[in-house]
Amino acid sequence: MTMFFSGVGVILSLELRQRVRTLSWYILLAVFVGLILVVTVLLSVALAGFGSADDGGGGVYSTIIYFVLLLGTLVAPALSGNAINGDRDAGTLATTQVTLITTGQLIAGKFLAAWITAIAFLAAAVPFLIYAAIVGQLRASTIIVSIVVLAIELGVVAAIGVGLSGLMVRPLFSIVVTYLVVAALSVGTLIAFTLGGLALQTTTTSVSSYAIEYNADGTPSECSMPEEYENQVPRFDLFWGALVANPYVILADAVPTAYDANDQPKDLFGFFKLSVRTVQLSGTPAVSYNECVVGQIVQPPPYPSARTVIESTTPGWAVGLATHLVLAGVLLVGAWARTKTPAAKLSRGSRIA
Repeated sequence: MTMFFSGVGVILSLELRQRVRTLSWYILLAVFVGLILVVTVLLSVALAGFGSADDGGGGVYSTIIYFVLLLGTLVAPALSGNAINGDRDAGTLATTQVTLITTGQLIAGKFLAAWITAIAFLAAAVPFLIYAAIVGQLRASTIIVSIVVLAIELGVVAAIGVGLSGLMVRPLFSIVVTYLVVAALSVGTLIAFTLGGLALQTTTTSVSSYAIEYNADGTPSECSMPEEYENQVPRFDLFWGALVANPYVILADAVPTAYDANDQPKDLFGFFKLSVRTVQLSGTPAVSYNECVVGQIVQPPPYPSARTVIESTTPGWAVGLATHLVLAGVLLVGAWARTKTPAAKLSRGSRIA
């Protein structure tokens, strides 16, 4: 086991040294820090202006976390999508494979290098996260869970890129496919959810609505005749599971929700979670209320609070996170099987050295 990690460390060191030598890497980090600074200042001023109890600290923190995830999903595929086939094209992969480095060490080292590179954006945002956490007086559970889930999701994207770079011959093609897979998880799940709900609609149960008719002087006179309604309602509640695989939804659903005095979420995590959890209830037929009961006006039932909706619905982040980990593991194993030596069969046009 020590020998294995020693080989992984060699590959990891080589990969990281190669990345940090480029000036573009530091320029990218500087641009990222500048964007985070602008976002933090603007959000702090804007949210404090709305009279937020925590001066907008919770909103700033969640926005920065999502910003890191967004940039990570944009940059990680470019950094990991040619990790293996790029070396094959450059003629350096075969040189590495004739050493004592095993295929498993090679795959693991390149994956860890791509993961650490993506986490560097999270490290660059740490000062701003600390500021938002202190100002917003965030709970330790919110900070720990959000950072852990974010780091895992960045690792999943890195694993997808490294896995596809081992399975495909052309670097450009593997990078494009990596972006497509990330887009399928981020945007494709939203499209599948929307189209599925719109395609499968149901007719709501006919409801009767009784209303009070008023005299000319404004005094109530009698109840009106009941009216029946039939509406076609999309069944989004049957397809909310498609959102479970969305990395942004996983992050929001996993983080414990912080509420204000009105039981409303205090950050983006909570609002995203509330949106997804509300979808689970959308299949319930709308029931009208009767204003006339023995000559008295009956008020409609109050809409459930955000806390009630979240606590009464089903979380799905664990299933989504497990799905991502399985996908990443399968691709890495596939890259190992395709890269291992001696190779029984090579693709046409593959470069050996």
